[in-house]
Amino acid sequence: MPLELDPRQRAMLQEMGVRVWLPGTAFAPEDAPAQTTQTVQMPRPTPAPLPRAASAAPPERSATTSHVVTPRAADVPPVLAPHAPGSTPLALEGLDWPALADAAASCQACGLCAGRKLATLQAPAQAQQADWFFVGDPPDEDEDRQGAPFVGPAGQLLDNMLKAMGARRGEGGASGAYVTNIVKCRPPQGRLPQADEMAQCADYLRRELALVQPKVIVVMGRSAIQHLLSEHPDATGLPLGKQRGVVYRYAGLPVVVTYAPTILLRATADKAKAWADLCLALDVRAGISP
Repeated sequence: MPLELDPRQRAMLQEMGVRVWLPGTAFAPEDAPAQTTQTVQMPRPTPAPLPRAASAAPPERSATTSHVVTPRAADVPPVLAPHAPGSTPLALEGLDWPALADAAASCQACGLCAGRKLATLQAPAQAQQADWFFVGDPPDEDEDRQGAPFVGPAGQLLDNMLKAMGARRGEGGASGAYVTNIVKCRPPQGRLPQADEMAQCADYLRRELALVQPKVIVVMGRSAIQHLLSEHPDATGLPLGKQRGVVYRYAGLPVVVTYAPTILLRATADKAKAWADLCLALDVRAGISP
């Protein structure tokens, strides 16, 4: 039976650049002029409440389960690991946005500082709570040069993904989204950051979370997922396709994983999967009390 898409779903796919194919139809040529479509305001979904797992044993996963919440003993961020000898201790507790951005700009807690041009942790124009917290892989060359996370084509795609969710960078409340990198300095030659480097930068991530006070975390990309799922060892070794569709926890907050925008620019077929991940994140947010 052909899949029926309602106007909300079609609008969401259009924002992400996904062309819809149904049996018996054909795509228009790539160079055909785009048709003007009316923007459809996406209503907030009203899902069933997320299941609560018993504290005595972790929940079992099945092939048909898409919402699995891994419980924590308490919704309190775990104690940070001590810094390595010779590193610069971080004292970020209580810092406001300008002070936190200044600390990142001068940080020497790990070797990544040696090659950075600009740290990508930016103080927002207005300090405010935002429901959405997007964290992605380390900065690329453009981000390092501009000192901002997710710029260029990947940033434009991410902004379209946020728009499809009814969210926007720089805004507050239910429609507000804060975007950051898992580490704030670009690794040399674009290599993957090491686990100890991400652990050092976790201080900044925790302070960002404390200032933003989000409802849901969306994590994008291999390195970012590896760190945020570090408390779920049964999931860290899985490919992304098997990590998706599950609700994890980090610092007491629900976490949904999805593809990095840079990957989606190359593998456009995965945009539909990313759309499903965003729908899961919306379902999770809708199930949280205001």
